[in-house]
Amino acid sequence: MKIKLLILFLVLSCSLSYSQTKLADKFFENYGYVKAIELYEKVVEKGKADAHVLTRLGDAYYNNSNSEKAVYWYKKALSEYKNIEAEYIYKYIQSLRSIGNYEEANVWFKKLSDAQQGDSRLKGYDPDNVGIFDQLTSKNIDLVVTLENLPFNSELSDFGSFVKDSTLYFATARGDNKKVYNWNKEPFLDIYQINFQQEENAEGQIVETYGSPSELLGEGVNTIYHEASIAITNDGKTMYFTRDNINHRQRLQYDKEGTTHLKIYKSTLVGKQWSKPEELPFNDEVYSTGHPALSVDNKTLFFVSDRDGGIGQTDIYSVEINDDGSFGDPVNLGDKINTEGREMFPFIGKDSTFYFSSDGHLNLGLLDIFKSNILTKTEEVTAPENMGAPFNSGYDDFAFYVDSETKKGYISSNRPEGKGSDDIYGFTISKCIQLITGTATEDRTEIILKGVTVQLIDETGKIIAETVTKEDGAYAFEVECNKTYTILGTKEDYQDDKQTILTSRKDEEETTIDLVLKPLLLESQIIINPIFFDYAKATIRVDAQYELENIINVLRKHKDMVIKIESHTDSRGRDKYNLKLSDRRAKSTAEYIISRGIEPSRIASARGFGETRLLNECSNGSKCSEEEHQVNRRSYFYIVDGNKDKE
Repeated sequence: MKIKLLILFLVLSCSLSYSQTKLADKFFENYGYVKAIELYEKVVEKGKADAHVLTRLGDAYYNNSNSEKAVYWYKKALSEYKNIEAEYIYKYIQSLRSIGNYEEANVWFKKLSDAQQGDSRLKGYDPDNVGIFDQLTSKNIDLVVTLENLPFNSELSDFGSFVKDSTLYFATARGDNKKVYNWNKEPFLDIYQINFQQEENAEGQIVETYGSPSELLGEGVNTIYHEASIAITNDGKTMYFTRDNINHRQRLQYDKEGTTHLKIYKSTLVGKQWSKPEELPFNDEVYSTGHPALSVDNKTLFFVSDRDGGIGQTDIYSVEINDDGSFGDPVNLGDKINTEGREMFPFIGKDSTFYFSSDGHLNLGLLDIFKSNILTKTEEVTAPENMGAPFNSGYDDFAFYVDSETKKGYISSNRPEGKGSDDIYGFTISKCIQLITGTATEDRTEIILKGVTVQLIDETGKIIAETVTKEDGAYAFEVECNKTYTILGTKEDYQDDKQTILTSRKDEEETTIDLVLKPLLLESQIIINPIFFDYAKATIRVDAQYELENIINVLRKHKDMVIKIESHTDSRGRDKYNLKLSDRRAKSTAEYIISRGIEPSRIASARGFGETRLLNECSNGSKCSEEEHQVNRRSYFYIVDGNKDKE
């Protein structure tokens, strides 16, 4: 009897688990993820979970952006069962990225790459470059991006921004709608608006002050179901927005499998209210169409759809808006934008930059915001560029909006520091600016030098700023962060001083680079850096020519100056040979100076002294280093006539 009861219990238990799985599947397929999770986890508690239940749990948490739980269930499925579909591996990778575990994500990405050749989501992946994720998180460090969770966000979902005439439009789950969406157990979305004013604060920055949010005014725009994601024409008279598929009685319409899809509607502004919405002709009952966006000239509408013939789960399409208000045929934007994953929330800036969100291009996890030059028509279309942090995080980041002129805009994100499940963040973009300052002084005496021309030169060699020091010898330049610059100081009768700096990545940092210029005229000599000759040769090398230009500059300024040249060698080699060699070097030095337009009469003599006037103990037979011998290989330029101070 006990055995029969045990068998009966097991049968009932299996039957109940099977029934709960089917019920959970029903909720899952109708986006009731919260209830589906509860039921699937009951099946797991009974020890009846198979790969289907485990991956569905992963998906339910993934779709609700709970990456920690998604990682747990995907990992459990992959460790307990073989031959798990590649799609679940990709979602596992996305979830790992989302929580910052890039190393483990890279391991699984390589496995997916080996098994899934040709997957568009693998583009740009380099298994040997785990640091790509560090690059994305630090991408905008040479900019100052101020990201602010806006004060009007609620504890529920708020997302999707569009600005027209100092009014911000967005979608929200707040309001009086009592009907709950099973996906996240929040009320259905409505379109709201909020007015704002721009003012300049004490630091000279433009800041926004927001009023109180209110529901969009219009005949039947908001219903008891979803409305979101709007775009308004340049003249402010036509609005496109996304809505659940409902009939004239505001009841949901389903396809044969019981799924409700999204559609795009348009409405016209009449006075201060929007007219009764009109459905666009390219909507359908068996797939979703949503997330409208307009081109700069308003002649093209972009949207998102999961219709047949696409590349991935959701693709971005374009459709022409004809002059008579009719529409052309929808066109898929192709694999330059779309992947096998999800591409969503398109937006076109005033400069025709195309922005969108995707989990199919290389990202930090879940949805990331990308930009593309696909609409600019002036450049070769390049791969979409991940916007990097702080625009992107390990969570869903989407609904990008920016004014290309003011560099102010909005993103939406469910990152954990927010107030609700999705929040709207305002941002401003400005360049990271630093200050390079310094003082020009004279070498040896350390006296402050006025009249020094100081140039700021970028890494391409272009002079981008120039100033002349005054009595205090000071200079200052504003520069960008994380860039290489050269500071060049020049003054007549002085050797140039050149300093190179790589600026840091910290905004408003000040760096001091003092310039120290060596005087060319010292007592009765023109002092330059040593000029070098190849061993046993008297040919003037390029580096020697460079130094000799200082001599030429002095002689050109001081028209009456006459000099004599003396050259010396080290002790190596025969004495007589060194004497002749130094003499040849002195004369070739004089010839070079004359070749640059200096009158021969201004060089009184050019004479070599060989090794007769050594400066150290490195005479014949001494064991000296190359550096010690080099001290003795030198040339002097003595002033023998003419006022060296004469202008």
